[in-house]
Formats: sequence, structure tokens, C-alpha cells
Amino acid sequence: AGTVLQKEDCSRLQSAGGRLVVSPNCDPDVIRHAKSLGLAVYPGVATPTEAFRALGAGSDGLKLFPFETLGIQALKAWKAVLPPKTALFPVGGVTPETIPELAAAGAAGVGIGSALYKAGMARDEVSKRARSFVDASRGV
Repeated sequence: AGTVLQKEDCSRLQSAGGRLVVSPNCDPDVIRHAKSLGLAVYPGVATPTEAFRALGAGSDGLKLFPFETLGIQALKAWKAVLPPKTALFPVGGVTPETIPELAAAGAAGVGIGSALYKAGMARDEVSKRARSFVDASRGV
């Protein structure tokens, strides 16, 4: 589930059979509750302080959000100070053209939203965009 903001959201997710929690923010209470339910948790962080707080609460990885305001230099700097195996996922502003650079800088993956789909978009356009993301991801 995405945009998980409250502990109750985690409980509903688990009841529905979900296993993955993604948040736009870093709430240690939500992280700890999700982990107590056996869920994987990827909170959104925009500062190293939030990143360390999320990791301290037990997050499985970090959603760097909004990445368009952080940039590639932040990803590189964070990789230098966070525990080596920390999985970082830039989200927000990711395009097919930026995927190879993000992978080279150490991103474990990326999250995409409006670059793939916007309300009312035709299926053919979504398919075309999806293909461009898949093609950009091959070989990285």
C-alpha cells in the first residue's frame, strides 16, 4: 500500500493480505507497528536525520521523496553516510532518462507515479510510458 500514514492503515493492509508499506513521510510509530505485523516498510525521507530515524525504527529501506528536490548529489552523499546495505529508492521526478544515472549512484530501485500515469490518460499512452521505463531499466 502506498501513502500509508497511520498505524491503523498497516493493520488494514495486513488484514487484506498486503505485505508492503510505503509512506510519503517518516513516522517511527508507523514503522514499528508495521514491522510488528511482519510487513516490509519503506518510509519517505527528505533529510539524513529522517533517514537515520527511519532506520532506527526498523525500516527495510528508504523512499527518497520528493527526489526532484533532493537530486543525484543527495543520493551519492547519503550512500556515503548511511549503513552500506541501506536500500534507497528515489521517488518523484524519476524519468526513463535518469534511471541509469540513479542505478550507477547506488539506487536500489525507483518509484514512479505521475511519470507513468495521470488520471484520464489513455491506456496506449500508459503502455508506451511503461515500456520506456522497462527499456531504461534493462541492463542497469
